Amino acid sequence: MRGAGCRGAVIGRPWPGRFPQEVPKQPCQRLALSASLLLAAATLAAPARAQLQITEWMYTGNGPEFVEFTNLGRSAVDLAGWSDDDDSRLPNQFSLGALGVVAPGQSVVITEGDAAAFRAAWNLPASVKVLGGYSNNLGRADEINLFDTNGVLVDRLSYGDQVFAGSIRTQTHSGTPVSLAALQPFTVHAGWVLSVSGDAYGSWMSSQGDVGDPGLFTLAAPVPEPASLALFAAGAALLGSLARRRQGGAR
Repeated sequence: MRGAGCRGAVIGRPWPGRFPQEVPKQPCQRLALSASLLLAAATLAAPARAQLQITEWMYTGNGPEFVEFTNLGRSAVDLAGWSDDDDSRLPNQFSLGALGVVAPGQSVVITEGDAAAFRAAWNLPASVKVLGGYSNNLGRADEINLFDTNGVLVDRLSYGDQVFAGSIRTQTHSGTPVSLAALQPFTVHAGWVLSVSGDAYGSWMSSQGDVGDPGLFTLAAPVPEPASLALFAAGAALLGSLARRRQGGAR
């Protein structure tokens, strides 16, 4: 939105990575600069997040178990040398290299079953990469650990409805996060919900009767991080105060 009497200054949306799109011009340079600094501070205040994340899983169902990884970053990730493991937490147990390069925003899937059969059961397009033969055999209470090419832990999902009170059991229905903030802890909590056919996350039922959205990571609505939202609110108040002061001085 454009402030009254302030031409050329554009305040972007309060999401991380979104900044004013125009160069501020006189006489509002200090006003727009303050907004830019506040938005930058909001971005820095948001918790750090790994670029490749575990975004969905189902440990058992009518069909084979599966895990989905999504590239939430702005650059491609080459999975050559990357690996996955369960609660033994060891790198190089199941190679992810065959998934190749994962583009920004792209989701890939590993499954214990045959890749072609899994694709057919979920009616997945050829663009969705599926790697079969996942041999970790996830349990009701287990872990999913993602390691990079150097064997460094990138992401972990510890789950178990009997271990973490109030958490979900992904039996025939996959688990999906309600927001990006839900991906921050290494343990499943109330920020993860069971997929329901036709829900806001685009879930559907496979030909085998399981419900999920493998290969398609969707959030119901983009929600700013609390720290970013608080800083943006403070910035809006400061901008309003500066604008009123400027208008008062012009009278």
